[in-house]
Amino acid sequence: MVDRRQFIAAALGLSGAAIDPAAAAAMTYDEAVKTSRAPLQAAPRDRELVRFATLAANSHNTQPWIFSARGNEITIAPDFTRRCPAVDPDDHHLFVSLGCAAENLILAASTLGWRAAPVIDGNRIVIALEEAPPAASPLAAAIPVRQCTRAVFDGRSATPEILRRLEDACREPDVTALLLTDRAAIAGVTDYVLEGNSAQMRDKAFMRELMSWIRFNEAEALATMDGLFAPASGNPSLPSWLARPLLKFFFTESGENKKYREQLASSSGVVVLAADRSDKAHWIAVGRACQRFGLQATALGLKYSFVNQPVEVAALRPQFAASLGLGERRPDIVMRFGTGPDLPKSPRRPPELVMRS
Repeated sequence: MVDRRQFIAAALGLSGAAIDPAAAAAMTYDEAVKTSRAPLQAAPRDRELVRFATLAANSHNTQPWIFSARGNEITIAPDFTRRCPAVDPDDHHLFVSLGCAAENLILAASTLGWRAAPVIDGNRIVIALEEAPPAASPLAAAIPVRQCTRAVFDGRSATPEILRRLEDACREPDVTALLLTDRAAIAGVTDYVLEGNSAQMRDKAFMRELMSWIRFNEAEALATMDGLFAPASGNPSLPSWLARPLLKFFFTESGENKKYREQLASSSGVVVLAADRSDKAHWIAVGRACQRFGLQATALGLKYSFVNQPVEVAALRPQFAASLGLGERRPDIVMRFGTGPDLPKSPRRPPELVMRS
């Protein structure tokens, strides 16, 4: 758990400084989110690049990463203490999350005038920085705005130009992007999402793990600066003593399946990412493509969210792959997209809490 005074000190770049307890107690959730998503600054360079990297998409918002910086090199390593063995037993999502963070860092570095060259070294991503002319981009500008929006969209179709730009954003060596906009194809994906959701909600280990990462109100979210903040998924903020007993009445298999059916029916399309091989390097590559898709969608004024149930339930995954014509390849990520509302953004731990010397 993060002490709130420690968080404010870190967020303001005052680690080790004396913090007024009254000021710490007065910090709101919105202020914490605004601080983490403030505009990118040129200095301190490494801290700012890490801050933007942590705004990447990641499974259950566990933020499973550790950053280290030395000279003109920044390394991203997995934090296995934040893995989710029930939903992600082989750490697939964990390494996809590292790829998402790497893409954010690379785009942010380019904005500040640094060319970033990533190399996979075992479990780590080593990113070498070399001075270059600053190159701002719509994707980099979208980093502090992007969010996964688990809400019903408005059902409007995307134009061919938007679809082309979304597909282009996913281009990554050895990664295939399947962009599905036909209603019958989306309905087919929906069937797999519902089947996967049912399997997960009947899995006691999955449900225990999921519940452990839910933050039911602002106070819980501020205490840890991670996890699934209930209002960010369109749910009300409630005291945990009230929310937990109520879950069994409102968080049901039939209710969640109805929600996913409505969300997918209201979407402009679905994208499925699949790598040529199933190993850590390719999962990281999928993460980079995944993050660019989310940033491009954001830059185009679209919303998106993950519907990964068909790839998370191992028994269902081969059938889902076959339905998409992927053969023996593993489908890695499933996302829906469309036009929808803004929701509260999820929290992030400040750089000082994820950086190691």
